[in-house]
Amino acid sequence: MAELTGRTQIFTGNTTTVDTVQQYPFGTRAFDPDGNEYIYLTGIGSTILGSWVTYDELGITALLVADAIGLVAVAMAIIDSSSKFGWYAISGTAEAAIAANCAADKAIGFETTSGYAGDGKAAGDTIYGAVSREATSGSADIVTVQISYPSVDDNSN
Repeated sequence: MAELTGRTQIFTGNTTTVDTVQQYPFGTRAFDPDGNEYIYLTGIGSTILGSWVTYDELGITALLVADAIGLVAVAMAIIDSSSKFGWYAISGTAEAAIAANCAADKAIGFETTSGYAGDGKAAGDTIYGAVSREATSGSADIVTVQISYPSVDDNSN
């Protein structure tokens, strides 16, 4: 049986801090007092607070688009350049970019605009492990979602 090890780490700033110099190894995980979990990654152009991104094992992000494949996270700040770094939500409750006319308590996926999700997702664009918790009306908005290690796989089944 393998023995588990770990370490306690103190982080500077908070989930909305945007770094211009990398402060932690990519993939570093942290928790807030409410138990929400975050991962430290690079930014990408056009990222806003609440953008949905996919990310790889190197910590590189891409705005969520149609037919994406990979792990998904939600930006906690405007991390709008590959030379910026910050925290992305991967588990718990987050404020995320949701397309117009999305109902509350629905499975969501990529919808219409890069980095946005909604309940009108096309086949193959479901974000597994993500649920809207608030509705949007006539326009896109940043609303509460619940996530649990979300991912996309471009599977149209």
